[in-house]
This record gives sequence, C-alpha cells and structure tokens, in this order.
Amino acid sequence: MHGSGVAPAAEPVIVGRSPAIEKLFRIIEKAAQSTHPVLILGESGTGKELVARCIHFFGASRAKPFIVLDCGSLLPGAMENELFGYVKGAFPGARRSQDGLLTMAEGGTVFLDEVGELPINLQAKLLRAIQEHEIQPVGSTKRIPTNVRILAATNRDLEQAVGEGRLRRDLYFRLNVLTLRIPPLRERKQDIPLLAEYILDRLARAGGRLHPLSEEASKAMLAYEWPGNVRELESCLERACAMTSGPVLQLADLPTGVQDALRGGSHGLPNGIRIEPLANLERKAILSAIDQLNGDKLLAARLLGIGKPTLSRKLKAYARE
Repeated sequence: MHGSGVAPAAEPVIVGRSPAIEKLFRIIEKAAQSTHPVLILGESGTGKELVARCIHFFGASRAKPFIVLDCGSLLPGAMENELFGYVKGAFPGARRSQDGLLTMAEGGTVFLDEVGELPINLQAKLLRAIQEHEIQPVGSTKRIPTNVRILAATNRDLEQAVGEGRLRRDLYFRLNVLTLRIPPLRERKQDIPLLAEYILDRLARAGGRLHPLSEEASKAMLAYEWPGNVRELESCLERACAMTSGPVLQLADLPTGVQDALRGGSHGLPNGIRIEPLANLERKAILSAIDQLNGDKLLAARLLGIGKPTLSRKLKAYARE
C-alpha cells in the first residue's frame, strides 16, 4: 500500500513513510476489514478517492465493483437517477428502465465524493438504503434489496452543515461510524522526496524519459506549503517535465510560487520585503469566499465582484492544479 516502488496496476498506491501516513495506513487496514460506512475527511487534493480505493481493495469485496459519484457535479434530479436508478416512464424521456449506482455496485463499494453536496431529499433515501439495505428506483413503487458499502468524503465541516440544516443529523451519524482524516501535505513534508520520486518515475514510464530533481529544486519543494496538496505536487512536476529543456529539473522549471518559497518570496528586495503575486491573492480570496459561504458560487461571485462564469472557470482551473 505504500513505498516508492511500482505497484501492480490493480492496486492503489499511497506513497509515504511519515508518522502521519503510517497512522493512516493502520486506520485504512482496520477500515478495510469492516463493512461499516467510512467518512473520509481531507483538504482538496489530499487523495480522498485514493484512500477509498485502498479501503475497497484491501477488503473482502475487492473483486466487486468500486463506483464513484461526485455529489457536487450533478443536478439534484440527475443525481437521484444516478444513485437509485429509474423505471420506464418515470419521467419524460425514460424510454427504458435504468439501474442506479447502488444496484450496479452490488456486493461492492459506492464512493460518494463531497457527500455534503447531496440534496436533503436524497439524504433521506440514502439513509434508508444504508439502514434498510434496500432502494426504491425513481418512478417505482417497489423496493429492491441492495448490498453495498458506502464510503463518503468531504473537505467541508459536516458538523457545521448539520447545524445549518444542510445535512441530516441522522445521516451524518450513520456515515460517521468510522472516520478517517488524511493529513495535508504540509503536515508530512518528509514524504515529498518519496512522492516526487514516485511521480517522476511514473511520468518517465509514460513518456520515456526520467527527469531527476536538482538539489535546489528539491529544497524549494520542501520549503513550499502545497495548498493544493498531492494533486498540486503532481501538476507541478507534470508541467516541469513538459517544459524543461534539460535532463534535470532545475529551480527555474518549477512554478513561480514554488521558487519563491526557497527565495523567501523576496525577489531580492531589501529589508525582508515580500510581495505576493496577485494570482495568489486572487486564489486565496476566491477559495476563502467559497469556503465561508458553504459553496454558494452565485453569492460568492457577487460579493467578489466577478461574474459566475468567471468564478466557475477559475475554480475549475484551481481543481486541475
């Protein structure tokens, strides 16, 4: 499950040897032996889906399906159809019956990413599916037995969501039987060299050329705080490998923000003056607004003084970093 070597294609790999990651491994191993729901907590980019895949892979249902649903990516109506399925004639255009994910994953695992985005009416149906082991497809009067394990993840404060009435308390308690927190990369910086080696090796196998890091580039990566976590680290190395003209990745091949971490962000200015790039300030302002407004993009765009399409475009760009 860990280390810097190459794992079989079917096996999910978490890289690291820090105390925080060793603790995470132990919890994953315990969770894998259970059939209870698991709530996976962690910042964006920490690898919540990867952890969910590990729990599934090392459990008894590893030969069964593992299906992912991003609860924040679908409209409520489409999400209900995806989760529970529907029968022919349930709505205009339903020319045939369609199984939902909770049926297709029979005997396996359904991973609900950003479960806090699930609409209240669907939360009640999900709770019933977990407690009663049965579902009712849209437009049907019959209930169908189901046997799936639910793993859920979020980067939000679900207790706050419960207090504000956006998440059912009974569903929260049901999902929160086992809780697993993934540490952000800044809390396990000693894993960065291992992670970088693993990512660069994977990129070399995909593209045919290995680009080791120079000593200065390695120091910069250790100095940087990685707000986007492992996903940002992967993106950084992918860009650096694509842009470099030499066999070794130099400091200049890394993003400006990572370079600045080694230089103290001063750009040679006197008296320790540090000027933060506008792009960094804009990113912090947008992500802070989204977090404080519990994901309300329309209100966030209005208060930030930008259009909603612009906000959506920037959020998508941050997610790719």
